[in-house]
Amino acid sequence: MPPAAPPDLSVLYSAHHGWLQGWLRHKLGSGADAADVAQDTFMRLLQRRDRPPAALRTPRAYLTRIAQGLVIDHYRRRDVEQAYLQALAFHPEQVAPSPEARLLIIVTLLRLDTALDALKPRARQAFLLAQLDGLAGSAIAARLDVSLATVERDLASAWRACYRVYFS
Repeated sequence: MPPAAPPDLSVLYSAHHGWLQGWLRHKLGSGADAADVAQDTFMRLLQRRDRPPAALRTPRAYLTRIAQGLVIDHYRRRDVEQAYLQALAFHPEQVAPSPEARLLIIVTLLRLDTALDALKPRARQAFLLAQLDGLAGSAIAARLDVSLATVERDLASAWRACYRVYFS
């Protein structure tokens, strides 16, 4: 159970939740998704250590900034989930994972996507060239116009990020 909302957060919620949900409905095109993201926005605020000051100058800009990040997460999740489901469509139904396994796979894919997105662009590109295109280190080095040692460092960095996802 989350902690009780401090008075300033309760006031912020009462004064701006309806507006935020309307803004999100326009942005997302779905009342249900807007309600979820609006709720997640206030949950983020509730869980933050550095809560907004009681006399916040621009509460809507503050809420919008948090909500925009959550909207990006929402679209990213939807894209990863759709790509996974499209890949599943090519497999016979008998080998399709259970709904519980699908959820675990999608959550893991989202965590991997987030981890890879946090990498330097070159490291991410090297990793994807190796894993998706099957290129060897020397081919990646030639494609990216860097040394083989640089590619190896970048790949090691990407693997460490994946390892943290798997074992955290």
